[in-house]
Amino acid sequence: MIRRTALRTLTTLAATAALALPLAQGAQAASPTTTATAAAATPATVNAGDDNPFRWMELDGLRADFQFMYPAGHRVGFWSLVLTDDVAQQKFAGGKFFVYAPATGEFSFFLDTDIAVRTVDHPRQVRLVDTEFMRSHPRVEVRYGDPDHPRRARVVASATTLM
Repeated sequence: MIRRTALRTLTTLAATAALALPLAQGAQAASPTTTATAAAATPATVNAGDDNPFRWMELDGLRADFQFMYPAGHRVGFWSLVLTDDVAQQKFAGGKFFVYAPATGEFSFFLDTDIAVRTVDHPRQVRLVDTEFMRSHPRVEVRYGDPDHPRRARVVASATTLM
């Protein structure tokens, strides 16, 4: 029981830190039109002057998305990576989505509403916010399958840091 409580506390702290990072880097609130533009953006169309922390990454099956959440009633904007529509519409059965760095064998987390989780069941729940993890690994993959056997899981999307 204590271990579970400690894990929940640690997960909450990690999610809070991941959401606070763009704010600490000077993220500004976007208007609804900016949100729509960011959601449809590809690496070729992202404005280099914006606050998108993923603009220097090569994305395959992922797109940058700007969202708002309201913790304690305060509006907070944050960037995340979500699956592109064509990937999210594919059929998935018998596994879980998870974030994996193949070079090190490490896992990251998704943001599900306002809670950091290691796996999600549905493609629309894939939301990566851990920019520190992505910066510290040259390639990060969203995989689908059994997280206990990550090398056997299907790679559905990836983000590669451009140096």
